[in-house]
This record gives sequence, C-alpha cells and structure tokens, in this order.
Amino acid sequence: MTADTVTDLFEEHRPFLTGVAYRMLGRVADAEDVVQEAWLRWSSEEREDVREPRAFLVRVTTRLAIDRLRHLKSRREAYVGPWLPEPVVTEFGPAVPDSAERAVLADSVSLAVLVVLETLSPLERAVFVLREAFGFPYAEIGAALDRSEAAVRQLGGRAKRHVEERKPRYDVDPVVQRDLTERFLVAASGGDLEQLLALLAPDVRLVSDSGGKAKAPRRIIETADKVGRFLLAVSGERSPGTEVRIAELNGGPALVFSVDGVVDAVFQAEVGDGAIRCLYIHRNPDKLAGLHVG
Repeated sequence: MTADTVTDLFEEHRPFLTGVAYRMLGRVADAEDVVQEAWLRWSSEEREDVREPRAFLVRVTTRLAIDRLRHLKSRREAYVGPWLPEPVVTEFGPAVPDSAERAVLADSVSLAVLVVLETLSPLERAVFVLREAFGFPYAEIGAALDRSEAAVRQLGGRAKRHVEERKPRYDVDPVVQRDLTERFLVAASGGDLEQLLALLAPDVRLVSDSGGKAKAPRRIIETADKVGRFLLAVSGERSPGTEVRIAELNGGPALVFSVDGVVDAVFQAEVGDGAIRCLYIHRNPDKLAGLHVG
C-alpha cells in the first residue's frame, strides 16, 4: 500500500469517523483531536493484516473516544453552569440521500439526544452511537470494543432504554420547528411578552451554557413566565452591531447571533405539540469559535 493510498483511504473515511467521535464527545475540537490521533496510528501501523480499513479505523477511533470521554467527565463535573454539546452545522450531503436515514442521523446529533447521551457510561454511549446512529451489527461493535456480542447487546439494550425514557417524545415537523423559530425571533425582538408566551409551553425550560466565560444564567430557568421575561430582558441588551440568521445546527433550525462578524450566541428550540418545550442557549466562546454559517 503506497503512502498516497494510505492517505486517500483515511481521508475517505474521515467525515464518518468525525461523526462517530462527535456523537461520543459532544465537541468538535475533541472529535477532531481523536480522529487526528487515529490518523497517526493508521499511518504508522503495519497494514498487511488490515483487511477492512473502515472497521479498523472505527475500532481505533471509538476506543480513543472512550478514553478521552473518561478523562473529560471529571473536567465536566467542575464546569461552571450547565454543560451543553457544542453546536455543529449539519450537512449530510449527497452521501445520505435517503430521507429516513437523514432523519436518524439528525436525531442522533440533536442537542436533546446528545444531552441524554452525557448520562450514559462511555461504553454504553459507544454502543448506542454505533448501533442506533450508524446501524453497526452487534458482532462488529463487539469486535471494535473487544467485548462479546452478548455483552454488547446488553449494553445496547440498557443504553437504548435509558435514552428512550429521557429524550423528548415528540414527533417534530421540520416546517413547524422552522415556523416556531421564526415567530420566536419576531416576538423576542419586538419585546412582545404576550406573543412570546403564546409560543412557550407552560413548563418550558431554558438551559444556557457559558462555561462562566460570558453573561448567561448559571442555573436552568423554568416556566413560561420566567423564561419569557428573561428573554425580553436580554433582547433589550443586544449590541447595536448584532446580526441574526437562521442556520441548520444539530439537525434543526437555530438562531445564530453575530456581533461584528463573530458568533456571540446560538439559540435553539426543542419543539413539541406546537410549542417550545426547551430552549438551549450557547454562549461559551470556546464552543462558538469554530462555528461558521453561510
């Protein structure tokens, strides 16, 4: 295998490996670090015995992600305020033409699901991601994790039950979600509390991630009245040079606020039964620095 072939094979699989690592870790930078380390191992390995490069690369990437996730969990326990996965632009491209497959991938990268995945053990998370997001057979997952197929099935079943019990149980129409996002922007920008409350579920929650590095609530805000009044207060503090656009992040529409061309905040709504059930706000500059929306 020539050096060019080695590189081409890895680059062919890089987007897929990054997708696996991101769902495991919730941060683009961490995912890219893991994939780069996988490249170093791939490029330095003796590859005569590697019959299936994709399976080999998935195994290496998954194990590296598990190791990093175990290390990151202790750091996240000391995180200032709520921790949210890093927002990411979702462009599945022509490689995923089937609408059903797109829906599965979008769901697996949604903030609501990624937040639940944070409560799984690293092994459970690996099995769930490989099985539910990418459809890997249990036998192949077992080989990647050096576990028996029976053990992997048990891990997968436990992880799936955990996620199903905790993730939102709403069938979301993308058109409705986009419409609510646009109406939310109009109501919040116009300072209309009554109009804003009409869009919020009575038990709506607002979860804001700043890491202590930007102005944002360090506790979850609950109920429509409290969330609505908070949103109107912050909308009045918006900088004069602020621009707002709607972009598809994590499989759904999000409001991206930029000040002088630099992303300052991201708002994304979790929608169900025609109302906003949860509002996620990203303000940690470390998680927004790499976000580029056209």
